[in-house]
Amino acid sequence: MAAFQKQRRQNRAEKTHPPQGQFVEIGNTRIHAVEMGQPVGSAPDVVLIHGSNGSTRDMSFRLAPALAPRYRVLMLDRPGLGYSSELARTPASLSDQASVLCAAAKQLGVNRPIILGQSYGGGVALAWALNHPESVSALVSVSGVSHPWDGALDLFYRLTSSKAGQHLLIPLITAFVPDRTVHKALVDVFAPQPVPKGYTEHLGIGLTLRSGPLRANARQRQKLFEDIKDQAPHYHRITVPAELVHGDADTTVGLQIHAERLAADLPNARLTVLSGIGHMPHHVSTPEVVDAVDRAALRAGLL
Repeated sequence: MAAFQKQRRQNRAEKTHPPQGQFVEIGNTRIHAVEMGQPVGSAPDVVLIHGSNGSTRDMSFRLAPALAPRYRVLMLDRPGLGYSSELARTPASLSDQASVLCAAAKQLGVNRPIILGQSYGGGVALAWALNHPESVSALVSVSGVSHPWDGALDLFYRLTSSKAGQHLLIPLITAFVPDRTVHKALVDVFAPQPVPKGYTEHLGIGLTLRSGPLRANARQRQKLFEDIKDQAPHYHRITVPAELVHGDADTTVGLQIHAERLAADLPNARLTVLSGIGHMPHHVSTPEVVDAVDRAALRAGLL
């Protein structure tokens, strides 16, 4: 019964929220890419990297349309999430993900883009700038994770990243967890701001509850602390212009632990603190995030 219900819900989610873009083959990995905005070569390129358990749909709701009049915008599903397949080596590290996304962007004709990462995606953006500096013009981190933090991995991820959780718990979640549970999680992530009208429908709750993305996300979250600990000592090597945008009411990725320390570590960083804003500025303070991209473009000589 669980297997039947799981497959039924996954089929329904993929029917109501199909891929919005094209697929790029990088070795044995298939990356889903969505383009928006100006034609190739007519405007600066911006690559948007979504956060934990997200997809390109998170970026295509408000931020990408706001950037589209002045930029060529490329949104990429991270490996294992959205409609991208997992890497052969799992769990995919921040640097593994950065490398395959960089290769996908190059295959699509993106030339030295501005890289914008939100939340977990901020860690991927930093890994991209560290490991492929020649392919980055500027960096924008929005509520981005960057430094080691105190505290253990959330119980949910400890369970779902375990062997038993991967094979038993996650299929049950896909099959039976009600949509209202995900609604509640979104309310918590957006707090203290409300979830924007239409966001939940655009995102597609069913897409986030599919077994494949749930498994990949759990494994990536379990490895995140180790990856951040390894790459944080090297941030001084990132010399491109960097714009950091962070809300001072963010309880998911704390301002002091992450953005303030990153601003001190990056030679060319500028930090914009948004008063009273939580973890999702790209939705609730979209003009301020667009301004940060514009500043990065100007500093990099792209506008």
